[in-house]
Amino acid sequence: MTYKYFPQTDADLQAMLQKAGVKDLDGLYAQIPESIRYRGDYNIPLEMSEQEVREVFAKLGSQNQELTCFAGFGVYDHYTPSVIPSLLQRSEFLTSYTPYQAEISQGTLHYIFEYQSMMTELTGMDISNASMYDGTTAAAEAMMMSVAAGKKANKVLVSAGMNPRTRQVLDTYALHQGIELVTLPLKDGVTSRENLEALLAEGGVAGVMVQQPNVYGIVEDFSGFADACHEKKALFIVDSVAADLAVLKTPGEWGADIAVGDGQSLGIPMLFGGPYVGYMCCTEKLIRKMPGRIVGMTKDSRDQRAFVLTLQAREQHIRRQKATSNICSNQSLMALFVTVYLSLLGKQGIKEAAQLSYAGAHYLCDELTKTGKFRLAYDKPFFNEFFVKYDGDVDALYQRFIDAGFLGGVKMDGGLLFAVTEKRTKEEIDNLVKIAAL
Repeated sequence: MTYKYFPQTDADLQAMLQKAGVKDLDGLYAQIPESIRYRGDYNIPLEMSEQEVREVFAKLGSQNQELTCFAGFGVYDHYTPSVIPSLLQRSEFLTSYTPYQAEISQGTLHYIFEYQSMMTELTGMDISNASMYDGTTAAAEAMMMSVAAGKKANKVLVSAGMNPRTRQVLDTYALHQGIELVTLPLKDGVTSRENLEALLAEGGVAGVMVQQPNVYGIVEDFSGFADACHEKKALFIVDSVAADLAVLKTPGEWGADIAVGDGQSLGIPMLFGGPYVGYMCCTEKLIRKMPGRIVGMTKDSRDQRAFVLTLQAREQHIRRQKATSNICSNQSLMALFVTVYLSLLGKQGIKEAAQLSYAGAHYLCDELTKTGKFRLAYDKPFFNEFFVKYDGDVDALYQRFIDAGFLGGVKMDGGLLFAVTEKRTKEEIDNLVKIAAL
């Protein structure tokens, strides 16, 4: 064989080259100009022992500057119980992929069922899938789901209060799906119902997507939004930070048709950006438009409890051109992470974590405004995240925070967006304020 670790034989390679119409491997790259080809040696180190590899990565890790995090913007530094990684590293969880054979996948199906049950209770919705890749793609799938349900309507209104990262993903998905995205403007930092009704009156709207809390951390009042949407045959979609729903009004209570968001706030570490887990819940009438899979509980021939794949669209595996989504598998391991977290903390635990986050954010906001250098950009209710304007050089302040060991919020719109979780202590908050007051 030509390559030690490649399964193709010389005969295999020759057959493929002949099919491609070239004589050798160099012929495959004949159209690539010599000027952009790399002819040097690759900087690949020699083989190492396990101990040597550990030392290399330990040295790399030591270059990271660990900062006390007061930033959010969709990713939050929540507490992770140490038992969760221990459970997830069990081989039956860590190596599992997708439960096609129900009779040998009862453990996987069971925790997916529990995940779905917990997410429907958290969101106040009828149905949950299990699950989506992350919060942004869950929002994109909800957008496409609304258009699929709207049949002839192809317009989706997206609140300007959505996280811009989510909006970028929506734009990408919409580009080749024939979906028209229209920005629903804000008024005094919140989504305007007057603007909503005016845009709905223009017709052709399949869905309306809002975020709670919005990108500025403001807890919005969506009273009447669902009725306005349903009157015009449009679906109402609410994107929420999962942990906040422990105390905030649920999407179901707002009358939402689809609830989406990221489950990272349910104990998943920030992990340099992933992997996370997106949740998607909806009303029962939309169940056949929902991507992914749904696990149900039944009884077997011996009258014992059993779990099965109740519903998954065959088009996602066979008639792919007819599929409403390209989500065939899921972030099942991270769904297990969320399930264990919610089981450990329980209803009271996640509520307490949310209340501590709320209290810490309001204390930080009060202390910052007392310095006379900060003011809330919008005089609106907020939860654990808030946006302030700074009377000074924001870039210089941000660097002072970093030099002192703090990730002091997120720079945006000429101000700073601060976030506080239950992990932040009063001492940390006071130290951050001291730096800000200099």
